[in-house]
Amino acid sequence: MSRRTFIRAFRSATGTTPSAWIRSRRLDAARRLLETTDLTIEQVAADCGFGNAATLRQNFAAAFSTSPTDYRSRFDTRPATSTGH
Repeated sequence: MSRRTFIRAFRSATGTTPSAWIRSRRLDAARRLLETTDLTIEQVAADCGFGNAATLRQNFAAAFSTSPTDYRSRFDTRPATSTGH
């Protein structure tokens, strides 16, 4: 199958291009890691195939209008530390 034929068939089946589909899956994986782990943004970027934190941040902001750090803060379930008062 030629590249052009593959892209047409892929778009017909998924409604998007292969590169957009892969980027979306990578962002889904990044969101899961941000929600459930304490990995650094650099580690999340590497684990999800973005290569570096800057690329993750750019793609994340474009897709979700927020930064990975701000997104993660929504899921922080650690209890607040007591000041002893």
